[in-house]
Amino acid sequence: MVYKFRLLSDEVEDFRRDIEIDSDATFLDLHKAILESVNYPDDQMTSFFICNDNWVKLVEITREDMGGMSEDDNNVMADTVIGDVIEDEKQRLVYVFDPLGDRVFYMELSKIEFGKDIDHAVCVKSTGNAPEQTLNFDELMKKSPVVSGDSDDFNEDFYGSDSYDEDDLDPDGYGIGDIADISSIDDIY
Repeated sequence: MVYKFRLLSDEVEDFRRDIEIDSDATFLDLHKAILESVNYPDDQMTSFFICNDNWVKLVEITREDMGGMSEDDNNVMADTVIGDVIEDEKQRLVYVFDPLGDRVFYMELSKIEFGKDIDHAVCVKSTGNAPEQTLNFDELMKKSPVVSGDSDDFNEDFYGSDSYDEDDLDPDGYGIGDIADISSIDDIY
């Protein structure tokens, strides 16, 4: 079987890649086809996530063995056959190409062609320019809601600011009283 994946970006409106790959290929083969289609070097700790219909990440497939607690938690691209994990059209995936910036391509299995095989993956449609593979540090800081000031969780009135007053702290407000009176964790609960 041949799978046709469509890749889109939320950063570049007219970006699109359609990649055809055999269902017996591995996620490493798909990873390499994606990188080739967007001219990125293979120097990032990329990963795929199998998602549900709402783009919620369910299963991760990593570039390298991350030493998970069990074999079920350890899906490596080179060892994971695409057809063993993905069986239905419209299956959604996310491909993380910039892990530090948490930047992704959104993917969907747009078509399955039965009775057809191909030797290697091929990009059959390419429109628009791909986003830069990584953001420089200054751009990454601009994206951060804390640094850019877009976050309500972080403002000038935090512990460590000039306006912090130790008298405002109520040690009894946490219900644990004097910390010296606690001899074990059981005394708290």
